[in-house]
Order: sequence, then structure tokens, then C-alpha cells
Amino acid sequence: MTLSEMDAQAQNILRTNDKGNYTVPTAGLYPYQWNWDSAFAALGFAQFDIDRAWTELETLLSGQWDNGMVPHILFHSEDPGYFPGPDVWGCNGPIPSSGISQPPIAATMAKRVFDQNPEVGIQRFAPLFKPLLRWHQWFMDWRLDQGAVCITHPWEAGRDNAPDWDGAMAGIDPIGVGEYTRRDTAHVDSAMRPTQYDYDRYVWLVQLGKRLQWDDSALLAQNPFRVADPTMTFTLLRAQRDLAALGDILGEDVSAIRDAIAELEAGVDTLWNSALGAFDSRNTKTGEWSGSISNASFLCWYAGIDQPDMHNTLTDVLNEVQYGVPSLDPRSPKFDGKRYWRGPVWGIMNMLIATGMTEHGMSEGDALRRSTAKLISDHGFSEYFDPRDGSPAGGQSFTWTAAIWLSWATPSLIAGAN
Repeated sequence: MTLSEMDAQAQNILRTNDKGNYTVPTAGLYPYQWNWDSAFAALGFAQFDIDRAWTELETLLSGQWDNGMVPHILFHSEDPGYFPGPDVWGCNGPIPSSGISQPPIAATMAKRVFDQNPEVGIQRFAPLFKPLLRWHQWFMDWRLDQGAVCITHPWEAGRDNAPDWDGAMAGIDPIGVGEYTRRDTAHVDSAMRPTQYDYDRYVWLVQLGKRLQWDDSALLAQNPFRVADPTMTFTLLRAQRDLAALGDILGEDVSAIRDAIAELEAGVDTLWNSALGAFDSRNTKTGEWSGSISNASFLCWYAGIDQPDMHNTLTDVLNEVQYGVPSLDPRSPKFDGKRYWRGPVWGIMNMLIATGMTEHGMSEGDALRRSTAKLISDHGFSEYFDPRDGSPAGGQSFTWTAAIWLSWATPSLIAGAN
């Protein structure tokens, strides 16, 4: 396929998954608006339709709760083929939704969209500043442990079945979860999805949240799952930096954001596992490390944090694979190159990681960009891929893979950057 054909196919995927004012990740498997998927979609649309890009972000933030939280799923329409749907979550936001959030990359993607056309951006972003500020503050108020950002459900990190959560998940007895029918395995090979063991615990945590009416103080006291997470910590830290930069342009008071940045920077230190030589997830209930070198570990540079020992860890991991940064170190006994977040490589994570590397003057950033371009060119717009041979996995015709192709990985952009 030629470069122009690849670009056209990527645009077509975004248009096909476009529901008018929001985008689904892919038909069937994910029929609603997902939080961080939507932020990537906005960046993709910005390459050929700047108005549609801003609409995507506006629709996402229209689902914000009164407490500031922006849900990880917005159920704009009914789809009985998806589980768990809005009735299972039992939420009372302005739009039917889930009761948890997701990695806060919207402010960062908004800045990238803004930078492409500041004249349009200053008009469209101004009404979004306060909602983003409130969302970030919700994390600061309800999700911190020693300055690191925690998740209260594996889905909240976006890395659903990562080994990082195994210890905390083992502490949950999903008694009373009842009968339910999974829909994801009707669309994708079950060998590429979370196990039933995991899913029982996912559903149990959703039922707990519903029982507690998604009250933050009650969840803080009663939820047995609370893990300090590099994904959330690094993405929020970067998002705070980008929101502050946009706030400066708008003439807003960003002093509270600057204070939050300092608190999060201190929290990063609490995620450093010196025995592992990497940033790691920490179970706040037990203090135990997950012992996982994940792709989230390498988001440090994206967040503006340069830990010298991470350079050697990066080299060791990249030597084990052909494509990109795998979701788990292949040397781990838990590595599975095709099962969701337990080994596969994700184009979106490659982009975030490479962005940070490039900003820190690391040659690995350009190499990762080129590797991702080849991965997509050779193996298509899949949700994720086996990092050893690039074989596609998960959902197909995937929005965020098409979006990062158009905005970052396409060889035409790479050539223009040199």
C-alpha cells in the first residue's frame, strides 16, 4: 500500500468510527465514547478537520460530573451488545456513563490541536479550560497517595489486565458477582483479552461502586483496590504542565496548577522501585511493588522526568523485541505477546513515550517513531500488536491507531521533521 493510500485509509477509519460529535474506538467491540481514545481521536481529526477535532473534546467534557470527574465511558446511545452497560454502572452524570475515569491526556492533546491552529484554538479552547482544571483537581483531591496518582479499578489506568494489578486483584473475593455475559470475546479471540478471573473482579468492583453510589469518600474508605500507578501519575503530570501553558496564553491564574505540578513531581519518587531499576506500580493497601517493567514505566520522559537508570532499562527491554516498547518486559514470566496489556505493543503508548524521549534529546525517540510507522505500514491499523513479530491483535480499524498514524507516525511527517 502506498503512503497516500495509508493516509487515506487512516482518515477513512476516523470517519467510519465518527458518530457525529464523538468517535467510537472501533465498531462492535467498543461502541461508545472512551475517554483517552477520544483525546487521541481529536488529534487525528486535527490533521484534516480542525473543527471536528475540537468537537470531539467538547463532547468528552460534556459528560463531566458535578465533582469534576470525567468518566472513562460515555454511553451516548443504547447498545445491548456491550457489557457492562449504563444499568450495571448506575451513575447519575449528565450523560449515562461509567463511574471511573481514565488517563487524563485530553489537556495534552488539546494543546497539540491548539498549536496546529492557535487562531481557532484560542476560541475553542477557552471554554474547556475550567472543565479540564476541575477534572485535574478531582485527581488531586481523591486519587493521590504520597503525591502519586492511584487507580480504583484496573480499567481506570487504561491498562486493564496489566500484571501491575495482580497483587491487588488477588485480594478481592468476587463473591456474589452473579451471572453475566461478556461481549468482548464475541468480537476478539479470548486469548487476546483479559481472563474470566480478571473479569469477575472487574465486575465486582463496578458493583461495589454502584452500591456506594460512586461517592468518593466512601470508595476511599471501602474499596480494597487502590494502586499508585505510573500511567496516571505521568499523564496527569504532563497534562498539568500543558494546561498551565494554555492557561498562560488565556491569561488565567495557573498558580494552583503549578502547586499541583510540584506535588506530583514529588510523588514520582514514590514510584521508583530501585530493586527493579524502573518506575513501578505500588499497592497502597500493602505497600508492595508489582515488580513490573511496563510501557507505563517509560512515560517518565513524557512527564518531564529524566531518571538516568531508566536509560539502561530501556535498552534492555528494546533488545528483546522487534517493534516498539512492549506493555510488559518480555523477560517477565508473565509476558504474553498477544494478551492485551500483558505484552503487546500499542501505537499510542509508543507515541507518548517517543514524544518524551524526543523532548529530552534522546535518539531513541526518532527510532521508536520509525519503528511504529513500519509496524502500522506492515500490519495495519490494529488495536495492538505482538512486539516480537508485529502480528495484529485486538480490534481492527482502530481509531487511535489511525489517529497516531496521521498525527505522528506517517512517514511524510517523519521526513518533514528531518
